[in-house]
Amino acid sequence: MMEVELKLSLDERHADALRRHPLLKAYATRQPYEQEMADIYFDTPGQDLRQHRAGLRVRQVGAQWIQTMKGGGSVEGGLHRRHEWESAVDGPQPELRALRELVGKHGPYADLLASAAVDHGLAPIFQTHVQRMVWDLVLPHGDSVECVLDQGHVDCGELQVPISELELELKSGNPVHLFDFALELQRLIPMHIGTLSKAERGYALFAPQPVQAVKASALALSKRMSLEQVFQAIMVNCMTQVQANEAGVTGAQDIECLHQMRVGLRRLRSAFDLYRGLLPVPPELLDDIDWLSAQLGPARDWDVLAGATLPCLAQLLPALQPETAATGLDPLAPAARQRAMAAHAVAAQALQSSRYTALVLRFTRWVQGAGWREHMTLQEWNRLTAPLRQFASATLERDQRRLHKRGRRLRLADPATRHRVRIAAKKARYALEFFASLYKPRKVRTYLAALSELQDGLGWLNDLAVADRLLLELQGEADGVAASAAYARGFLACHLQHAPKQMQRSWNRFALLKLPS
Repeated sequence: MMEVELKLSLDERHADALRRHPLLKAYATRQPYEQEMADIYFDTPGQDLRQHRAGLRVRQVGAQWIQTMKGGGSVEGGLHRRHEWESAVDGPQPELRALRELVGKHGPYADLLASAAVDHGLAPIFQTHVQRMVWDLVLPHGDSVECVLDQGHVDCGELQVPISELELELKSGNPVHLFDFALELQRLIPMHIGTLSKAERGYALFAPQPVQAVKASALALSKRMSLEQVFQAIMVNCMTQVQANEAGVTGAQDIECLHQMRVGLRRLRSAFDLYRGLLPVPPELLDDIDWLSAQLGPARDWDVLAGATLPCLAQLLPALQPETAATGLDPLAPAARQRAMAAHAVAAQALQSSRYTALVLRFTRWVQGAGWREHMTLQEWNRLTAPLRQFASATLERDQRRLHKRGRRLRLADPATRHRVRIAAKKARYALEFFASLYKPRKVRTYLAALSELQDGLGWLNDLAVADRLLLELQGEADGVAASAAYARGFLACHLQHAPKQMQRSWNRFALLKLPS
């Protein structure tokens, strides 16, 4: 069977307020009940189950033991969809024969369960201990939901992490109503999107992995898909990239995670522009996305100054001004890194806010429930039935025309005009990446390579313009930093006079290319 569950985390300080929430009483079909549960998770020394995106546990509830295997599926905006197989067992050990029968000979994990590694190598790797409160609910539209509050901890040897989360499991009905209910709960109880399962948190203790930034995954589109289906696929793809980098921003303050989260938001905005005129986007949703981008932007600007622009200047200066290069920029890097750290803290705070949680819930509800249909006329709906390949080609041609028009006099362009060219290049690249699977891979790679080179060059010029603005801010600090900032700004102004020549060469190479067909 497929388990459909919306998971939210909350501070344990708010658990009592959640238990008293009036909606739980209003929708409950009977009195809530409590359970004390102890789970033992199993895997092989080589973590074969984890590598196949599966988890296996044996749970004790009172005198009863139950084995459960979950795997596959997806996580979108906190909504977990996973295959689940469950059976009673005699004690605290899995019974693989019963599990194989449940999965079936042709099931998605049949070969894994039949492998020698799993058959002979399963061992306990971590445990969870949870006090659970359960409400059986019927929501206003008739949806049957099991609402669960879990509080406890995950244990792995001497290591332990707390558990405090709300799970809304859909027993029958429409998944989008889980989001409506969660948004209502969230009005009074601060909560956050739960992207990690208990098993994933246990594995993080058992075999910690370094934080890694997550880039956008490639979209696999079919020409038979409707424009609406493609839009939904793009939306999920973009928000998945945003959420996949969330932990790196809030926990590790990772520079690349923040960058990739911003890329995901920009791709999202480009997709909205792509479908402008085809379907309406709620203004409040656009406002929240712009708010989040604004919260992340300063951290990225200071990261680039400290980690890219200033080191580049330090390499250029010795050849041009050897007598001053040794000390001219020294005070700037520490000052820029301090500003970057402060901006990262602001970004992390935004992701831990109720506004961000509500944004993800509303967005996912809107995408999964095709919320745009509520405000569309029949004529607008008919536009979404146009052939996909025709729409994609027309979109790419429009973007290319816009980019060519803005880039004709790139060498003589002022910073504002270059910025407009950069935005046009970015939108053209994102659109082609969205539709890439519809065209010949070799032609797509060639075009994207030239477009990326152009975008990188324009991005560097934009970084220099941003650097000048940030250095102007630093001129207001202590004397040593102020003098270095003024010195760097002077050098940047001189460097910008020669950079457009290199930019023109990139443009000339790109302008000769034809769109993939």
